[in-house]
Amino acid sequence: MRKRSVFARLSGCVVLALAMPAWAAESLTLAIADFDYTDTSGETQDQKAAHAARLAEFTRLVGAELEKSGTYRIVALSCAAPPCTATRTAPDELIDTARDAGARLLLYGGVHKMSTLIQFGKAQAVGLEVDKLVFDQTVSFRGDDDEAWRRAALFLAEQILAADPAKP
Repeated sequence: MRKRSVFARLSGCVVLALAMPAWAAESLTLAIADFDYTDTSGETQDQKAAHAARLAEFTRLVGAELEKSGTYRIVALSCAAPPCTATRTAPDELIDTARDAGARLLLYGGVHKMSTLIQFGKAQAVGLEVDKLVFDQTVSFRGDDDEAWRRAALFLAEQILAADPAKP
């Protein structure tokens, strides 16, 4: 495999940057904290690994859908002690970390499994420029498989887009 020169690699990046759509420059920066998860269903089977994977995919999918809309650009959070969640990270640290990442909005929340089939979630977003809650949504879903989680993530993304929490 032939190595390309630094100039060739950089010139390719410049061309790519020039070809970016106009919305990319206008998209709002959004940091998404890791969502918390609570299971009080009482099921005997250990599902921690499966739930952790589904929760991570849920968060990733919400971010991907929001970014795909062209309205948001997702920025990563880097907390001192991961995971970076609303219950495990001090509020000031979470907000400062989001601001340091260049975010204008911070989305956080959690999912609670109440029974074998019923789960509900809560998602909130804080406008970091106005220091106030700008989005608050409860989501309930039936099922505990990949498809149920996927539908819940897509629904949450739709609700965020419809609410347009970045509006003044």
